[in-house]
Amino acid sequence: MKVSISYPPLESAKGVPLLTQNRQFQWFSSPTYIYPMVPAYAASYLKSLGYEVFWDDGIAEELTFAQWMERLVREKPDLIAVESKTPVIKRHWRIVDDLKSRLPAARVVLMGDHVTALPEETMNACAVDYVLAGGDYDLGLAELVRFVEDGKNAPASVWYRDDQGKPCKGIENQPRPFLDDMPFIDRELTKWCLYSEKNGNFKYLPGTYTMAGRDCWWGRCSFCSWTTLFPGQSFKSVSPQRLLDEVGMLIEKYAVREIFDDTGCFPKGEWLREFCRGMMDRGYHKKVVMGCNMRVNALAQEEWRLMGKANFRFVLIGLESMTQSTLDRLNKGIKVEQIEQTMRMAKKAGLEPHITTMVGYPWETKREAEKTISFAKQMFINGYIDSLQATIVVPYPGTPMFDEARKNGWLLTEDWDCYDMRESVWKSEVGTDEVKCFTQELYKAAMHPRFVLRKLGRIRSLDDMKFLARAGLKVLGHLRDFSRT
Repeated sequence: MKVSISYPPLESAKGVPLLTQNRQFQWFSSPTYIYPMVPAYAASYLKSLGYEVFWDDGIAEELTFAQWMERLVREKPDLIAVESKTPVIKRHWRIVDDLKSRLPAARVVLMGDHVTALPEETMNACAVDYVLAGGDYDLGLAELVRFVEDGKNAPASVWYRDDQGKPCKGIENQPRPFLDDMPFIDRELTKWCLYSEKNGNFKYLPGTYTMAGRDCWWGRCSFCSWTTLFPGQSFKSVSPQRLLDEVGMLIEKYAVREIFDDTGCFPKGEWLREFCRGMMDRGYHKKVVMGCNMRVNALAQEEWRLMGKANFRFVLIGLESMTQSTLDRLNKGIKVEQIEQTMRMAKKAGLEPHITTMVGYPWETKREAEKTISFAKQMFINGYIDSLQATIVVPYPGTPMFDEARKNGWLLTEDWDCYDMRESVWKSEVGTDEVKCFTQELYKAAMHPRFVLRKLGRIRSLDDMKFLARAGLKVLGHLRDFSRT
């Protein structure tokens, strides 16, 4: 069987779709391509089982839709798997119908967080053959392929059609291999170079991604679409030795200079200490720079210092809001006063903190939103953070936040096209225009003279100069992303 893992081009005046961004979707004016880790594992696992796999990222390859479709028709896959998200699900429904008309013998499957939350909606909205629900859709896709081959024992994660074409859910539970038993991602198969440079997370090029865990050991934040796929109580990770072996392979085989691990939150405790010691014992800390996601108040200063010694650089930390009642409502499990403390500790250890923050909550006042904006700007000016990501709050189907919004009558629309972070989709004192203005204010903080002069004063190499130039272009792109026109 020939399996295609496909990302159809989505042409839009809004920009380039970040469909492979693992936890959310945005349109970016400045092209950014992020390694889709779970689909990459799916391709590699299927190949290891003896199947023919075609990696088909028409977005990162910058194909037109016509070019992409012509190529796929030429390849004639037996099964076409497409990852989807809420803001583009309606586009994918139309593409599925197009695929079924042009490749009638091919089976089409949609997978990802939106269809996990609303599988029957997709089965009823288009001619898709299967919906693959749940988070481990690399393992789930292999189970689905076996089901397609023998027609027996539909896995519990699979929705399919009965003899009358009605949606049915599989019931057969099958044991799955542990993550340590999975093959490494086949970087050639999944065309890793497509994602190695046009990515704002990387200072040292080429860069690539790893994924040590599924997905976040906290896994309770009410807004995160991946709590639909990977609730915290089911968190699992590879061993530190397994990740160290992968890092070594990336250094030796591909001359990678920077690695970002996109586990929702990097493992902590003894796991983290063992990994950092292993980086130094093997000498990898002299050959590659590391980055990861981390939570506020997750680590002590000693652990931050150990990460610094192991050559971690970029660390992404979710801030979300500076209002305690909002943090409580989001189930963040942190205190406002711990946020700055965490940034200071990371910075003291020599890391470059990056924060994510959101505005436009229906329960927050304009004054509370301004408080978050003011804090983030001050973090820039004081030198406690090096970069940020600002977004409009979107309640995705499947999350507790969406359920709360629907229950309270906050939603202004359930037209999924509108859930792309370009507008507010629920009632809020901070409307769409003000949300865009606030978001732009956050990005403009990166242009503050004190921050810029501090960055210029720290230039020590050509890599520093190139990274600063790329970052400046990214900021300008984000200002366009949130323009009110």
